[in-house]
Amino acid sequence: MSCVIQGQVFVVRDNIDTDQIIPAQYLNLVPTIPEEYKKLGSYALIGLPEQHYPLRYVEDNEMESKFPIVVAGRNFGCGSSREHAPVALGAAGCKLVLAESFARIFFRNCVATGELYPCDVTVRLCDILKTGDELSVDLDAGTVSIKANDEVYSIKPLGEVRPVIDAGGLFNFARETGMISQ
Repeated sequence: MSCVIQGQVFVVRDNIDTDQIIPAQYLNLVPTIPEEYKKLGSYALIGLPEQHYPLRYVEDNEMESKFPIVVAGRNFGCGSSREHAPVALGAAGCKLVLAESFARIFFRNCVATGELYPCDVTVRLCDILKTGDELSVDLDAGTVSIKANDEVYSIKPLGEVRPVIDAGGLFNFARETGMISQ
């Protein structure tokens, strides 16, 4: 499956934890209930401190973000092991996160839920890009292209987890491959 994701980026820095991605007071929302799934998306990244991130990832009174790509520094998704973190980002319309590194549990939750692609970058893109810049990310070629200047950077391949995310998560993958019955 060929996969190119394009759009504006939302840039964050290092150590963005799951409390910043989706604060605990919203964990009572049940992602399997469609209206609660959408509501969960409206709160994605709402825990970021306003003094550092005056522009919100999802605008007030909106359910989705205009930023399909999040660019981060080191240790994105650290903190508690809440599965709601990648689910909230996915519900908000995030397709992938490009980060210098990920917390292991966040990365695993991205794979398990199939909500978004967690891609390791080979350079510190959060120092190069600003929120609103446009990218084209080709997961097959392993490239990130900046639209404004045609600069191209590499991402590390997702390897064996890619088909799981492509399938929409672990349970969908298991059904598609016959590991569990339909």
